[in-house]
Amino acid sequence: MAEPLWTADEIARAVGGQATATFAATGVSIDTRSLEPGDLFVALAGARDGHGFVAQARAKGAAGVLASQPVEGPAVMAPDTFKALEQLGVAARDRAPSAKRGAVTGSVGKTSVTQAVMVGLKLAGRAHSSVKSYNNHIGVPLTLARMPRDTERAVFEIGMNHADEIRPLAKMVRPHAAVVTTVGPVHTENFPDGETGVARAKAEVFEGLEPGGVAVLNADNVWFDLLQAEARKAGAEVRTFGTGEDCDARLIDFRAGGGHAVIQARLHGKALDFPILQTGPHWGLNSMAVLLMLEALDVGLSDGLAALGAFEPLEGRGAEKTIRKGAGDFTLIDESYNANPISMASAIVTLGARKVEGRRIVALTDMLELGADAEGFHAGLAEPLEGASIDLVFCAGPLMKSLWDALPPTRRGAYAKTAEALAPQLVRAVEPGDVVMVKGSNGSKAGAVASALAAAGPDSGEAA
Repeated sequence: MAEPLWTADEIARAVGGQATATFAATGVSIDTRSLEPGDLFVALAGARDGHGFVAQARAKGAAGVLASQPVEGPAVMAPDTFKALEQLGVAARDRAPSAKRGAVTGSVGKTSVTQAVMVGLKLAGRAHSSVKSYNNHIGVPLTLARMPRDTERAVFEIGMNHADEIRPLAKMVRPHAAVVTTVGPVHTENFPDGETGVARAKAEVFEGLEPGGVAVLNADNVWFDLLQAEARKAGAEVRTFGTGEDCDARLIDFRAGGGHAVIQARLHGKALDFPILQTGPHWGLNSMAVLLMLEALDVGLSDGLAALGAFEPLEGRGAEKTIRKGAGDFTLIDESYNANPISMASAIVTLGARKVEGRRIVALTDMLELGADAEGFHAGLAEPLEGASIDLVFCAGPLMKSLWDALPPTRRGAYAKTAEALAPQLVRAVEPGDVVMVKGSNGSKAGAVASALAAAGPDSGEAA
């Protein structure tokens, strides 16, 4: 029988609490909707108090509850369950002292890079990582708390909306290597000094590095000098990726076609040519970042290349579906999970480089948290859309009205105030042979447009 993740006594010692009964948990959950039998249910206070869901957790097979109020059944009582979750995470880290830990942050590409790194870690041994985008003040300690005691390597995604959010999470993880994928105009409305503030906030990750830790930096990014200075101030060893000759991981060429790409690169001067299952040009630099992170976490190059060769686009981040409509098929590129000016422009360029039988169509919803410059960022997408020879543009949201007004009449598909109102117009317009990309911020409901397209044909399925 496998060793339990946590026993009641271990939890009580970790959080300074009191166990009411003996139990053993095989996982940790904060949400009864995703709770698995055998999980420890942590009753967090919030907009909806988790203590009100204890009965549901029990019914779904929770082994015990971490609570701050009296509950029925086996439990560990602690004064503050959120603080207790943090303490449980730190205890999980400390009981696996030989585990190599990595951290991933950046304005674009955090989740994809994290999950690609995880594929490499799994090839090298017992590995652990964030699921989905569990990268905030709850997701990071939860991911730590779920880390098995025999973990050899782990990678954690760390995000932020404001300054001083990454610092405590990085100190909780204490990574041996940390990467900043890139820095751009994301969440700028929360920073009086704009992108400078964003760059400094991302650099907080270096303050949590273990002594002698590695900082992996994008040398092509305009904020490289600031990030390098902050990394060195924290005592990190800096390793770089980019297109310059001096980069540790240098991207030389990226050629996409047929649902994959071939990358030509140099790693510490050694020539590499390898395939990946991605078509977006941004995956050239992403791949360089992944290789340097895996190297810093003691994963061999062969495993790193195998990981990149096997890693498929994530749902909502470039995953493709072939959907039946009428007598033919159209292709949906689902980029609906999130958007900012950097990722939006990259996705448009990727679509423009693609060979299509029909039309290149984009459906775009608002990019959020861009502050006073938001309308300008949206209107500015007209230029890459023209450069990519996009045939039709469908827009939803008050900010995307700025783009709609900047488009020539020949490129206008339809405009609606909401994603839900746009979706049926797009579904009617799409024809067999078209390639349709849907992209926007999560909060502007781009996913509703992608879901409507995916449901347009009864025989829809994953593309080969």
